[in-house]
Amino acid sequence: MSPRKVEVRAPIAGVFYRKPSPEDPPYVEVGDAVRKKQVLCLLETMKVFQKIKSPVNGKVVEIIAQNEKPVSDNDVLMVLEEE
Repeated sequence: MSPRKVEVRAPIAGVFYRKPSPEDPPYVEVGDAVRKKQVLCLLETMKVFQKIKSPVNGKVVEIIAQNEKPVSDNDVLMVLEEE
């Protein structure tokens, strides 16, 4: 059975951030193993930051959203491969 791909989508429109602050490293990189409920990125809407967490245990296979760029509601932010 091939691993299941899981799309992590934006719950609301906002600005996508890969890291908690400009000086910090990104939360995740392609190839990283992630655990369910691990923070993957941030979404900022009207100065409120929302942590986007992994829905599954798995691996990051693609990061689609561009850092510090706007995303729309339901846009795919990244793709995970479920364990």
